[in-house]
Amino acid sequence: MNEHLKPENADQLLEAVQWAVSEECPLEIVSSGSKRAVGNPMTVETMLDVSALSGITLYEPEELVLSAHAATPRAEVEAALAAKNQEFAFEPPDFSRLLNANNAGTLAGMVASNFAGPRRIKAGAVRDHFLGFNAVSGRGEVFKSGGRVVKNVTGYDLCKVMAGSWGTLGVMSDITLKVLPAAETQATLILRGLSDGDAMKAMSAAMQSSCEVSGAAHIPGTVAARSQVKTMAGLDQAVTLLRLEGIETSVTYRFEKLATLLEPFAKAETLEDQTSKLAWRELRDVHCFADGDACVWRISVAPMMGARVADAIKQSADAEIYFDWAGGLLWCAVEGSEDAHAGVIRQAVDGVGGHATLIKAPEEVRASAGVFHPLRPGVEALSKKLKEGFDPHNILNPGRMQVT
Repeated sequence: MNEHLKPENADQLLEAVQWAVSEECPLEIVSSGSKRAVGNPMTVETMLDVSALSGITLYEPEELVLSAHAATPRAEVEAALAAKNQEFAFEPPDFSRLLNANNAGTLAGMVASNFAGPRRIKAGAVRDHFLGFNAVSGRGEVFKSGGRVVKNVTGYDLCKVMAGSWGTLGVMSDITLKVLPAAETQATLILRGLSDGDAMKAMSAAMQSSCEVSGAAHIPGTVAARSQVKTMAGLDQAVTLLRLEGIETSVTYRFEKLATLLEPFAKAETLEDQTSKLAWRELRDVHCFADGDACVWRISVAPMMGARVADAIKQSADAEIYFDWAGGLLWCAVEGSEDAHAGVIRQAVDGVGGHATLIKAPEEVRASAGVFHPLRPGVEALSKKLKEGFDPHNILNPGRMQVT
């Protein structure tokens, strides 16, 4: 890295990007660096460090809205929310252990990656709670979208565009997000010993019920054995988890109703509030695949296709897989391949429709395999037009998503 630019405020950020545009100098955008190991490797000599753009600027608990500078640490924001018994409903994961990072990241990284946790099936993704932002485009121009309320106008919904763009369309300086009250309590219903196929059926039945399930996951016995939750690790059996949240009386009633509904699959067991939280935090943050050298994929498919995709991968690769989002999200750890079995995994995904992203792998493997799933022609054409519109000189994180 020959240059290290570190703006102290939004005006300096604009100046830095304008200089890069005038010099046709590509920039690697970094805040805390917690997700720097995700994405295609870049050969960029100049870093734009936005970590100084930090601090909560507005928090109105009664209005369920929070604004902050983009590089504000997630830990700081989540502590402020917890003090008011509020949270990000989309349950953002903390991949610091998985990626060997020293922090959970910033608001900008949370939005730019658009990763959501187990509650995604009920609360939606980051983009669904992203109200507004200020940013600088790759043209060296300030632009903004949204505000403190949910209101769309004609044209692009720029919050939806920026969420998941990995810093390739603009450098955000300020972010506004919707927050929600945290649940009073939670409990998790456990079913033991189900096959992957039966687990998909049980989770589907639960999601179609009126029990308001906020988390549905299935973990094979070899993966569950690594859990810190003794109820999960003790018997070397697959476990299927269904989470209920809310006020205590409601959780108790819905738990009994769900246990009766799922009795044909297996007898229900219970994880109470604190143990339940630990179990879902482990699953959300992929702790079971954090140790060792295995490459880790994040695979998104239609929920009822999850078991089929897992079977197809296991036929050709040494893989461990567990399921979140009622079978719609597969976390897959693979060993022994120069390209992390990219061909096998993407062929399995393409057979049912979906996408696979390589989250954890050495740089040379990421370069060989490609991190993001190849886009369909129509989507690729639209993505290129967006890139050309926001960053025509390919200044911002060039090559990270291979949209040039």
